[in-house]
Amino acid sequence: MGDTFRCRFQREVAFPAIGSEAASRRLTDADLIAASRTAAAQFGTVFERHFEAVHTYLQRRVGADLADDLTSDTFVQAFRARSKYDLSHYDARPWLLGIATNLVRHHRRAEHRRFAAYERLVSRAVQSEYREGDEPAGSTGAEQGMIRTLRSLPLRDREVVFLYAWADLSYAEIARALSIPIGTVRSRLSRARERMEPNRSDRAIER
Repeated sequence: MGDTFRCRFQREVAFPAIGSEAASRRLTDADLIAASRTAAAQFGTVFERHFEAVHTYLQRRVGADLADDLTSDTFVQAFRARSKYDLSHYDARPWLLGIATNLVRHHRRAEHRRFAAYERLVSRAVQSEYREGDEPAGSTGAEQGMIRTLRSLPLRDREVVFLYAWADLSYAEIARALSIPIGTVRSRLSRARERMEPNRSDRAIER
């Protein structure tokens, strides 16, 4: 898959083959983005570093098929906006995930279909346990409730939960990704925790 995206990414942004020099690997994302403003191929290392994280996050939110396209779009938009990147931030992952999150906002139906698919999987697990004569595990019922609660959260709260739990971003990184104050991140995550608490069999959004 990486090779397919690499080819599409190169075609979209119209620069030559991405290099993989060891020297580039030792540079921070900020160094590479700065260098890419005059030597476009340097951005390829940023792509290589963060492709998997961006694609995994998007796949969880909208499913594999759309995630493929949105991952490519994320890096194309990032490449085109690289002149605006704040070079004081060495790690570009929050910035990239913020772009990805913005793209998902235009595909709300796909995200709701993804939630529906999660619910169907859990429902089938419950039905399977009944057919086998076992009582459904408490965790299965909790998962059903958690999925429903997530679907009911306001989009702005749900985005914070996903960036925290699925993308493994810190409060400060989420604030960067969404361009909101860190206090807002805390309040949204706290509000989401309160609503999800009755359905949590584990510390799903605690680290």
